[in-house]
Amino acid sequence: MAAKCLFFWITVAFYSYLVTFSSCQPRGFSPAVATYYNDPTSPGSGNVLRACGLENDVARAPYNAMITAGNQALFKQGAGCGACYQVLCIQTQNSHCSGKPITVILTDECPGTCNNDPIHFDLSGIAFGKLAKAGEAAQLHNAGRISIFYRRVACNFNSNIVFKVDKGSNPNFFAVATEAVNGYGDISLVELQTGKDPFTPMTRNFGAVWSVGIQPNTQKPPFTLKLTSSTKKTVTARNIIPVGWQPTKIYTSNVNFHNRL
Repeated sequence: MAAKCLFFWITVAFYSYLVTFSSCQPRGFSPAVATYYNDPTSPGSGNVLRACGLENDVARAPYNAMITAGNQALFKQGAGCGACYQVLCIQTQNSHCSGKPITVILTDECPGTCNNDPIHFDLSGIAFGKLAKAGEAAQLHNAGRISIFYRRVACNFNSNIVFKVDKGSNPNFFAVATEAVNGYGDISLVELQTGKDPFTPMTRNFGAVWSVGIQPNTQKPPFTLKLTSSTKKTVTARNIIPVGWQPTKIYTSNVNFHNRL
């Protein structure tokens, strides 16, 4: 009888633990660590080590500073640029946490000690503050490093794909950053076409920046760009790069992926 009672109470304790754990970790989310970089009012960056190539665009629409750097588990040597995540923290992790999820876009790499954690988000100061209860962002910022939960979600920018010609481009070398990509957000291939010629694969220069050598006498603009997502879906922005294109100029397409995973 004593053995049966012991087994019963062990079973009760085990299932009580499961209930407690599941109530703490939101369904569909996984644990991670979050910090923030620069200062509490920082919009973040897309420019550490030229990681994703978005530079100060992250402070403006459609990113609006809701961005994050990620360790290699997220950054994936640049292949993770553009992916969207929901992150949240709850009061058992920090009493100033709101428990409400926010969506952030991966635009940068968090190198070095960030890789000591299995999953590490280094949020913009602005995004980090959004995890807090109303009026308690300063207290959460003071914690500096907190436990969070995260999950991958579809990107939905309510806009079409934007192409920013990289500042290193010239008549013999064309490089472009892909921005505001819906759906999975991360791109596995960009191809360039001039006229009715076959598409030429571009190379990931770094992060979200793709490049290719061009022959100015035969490969003349306008350029058509075809994007392939990490799930092998494609969209084609026809004649998106015009005659007379310039480095650092932004060209907005009329296409995007579906805003779902």
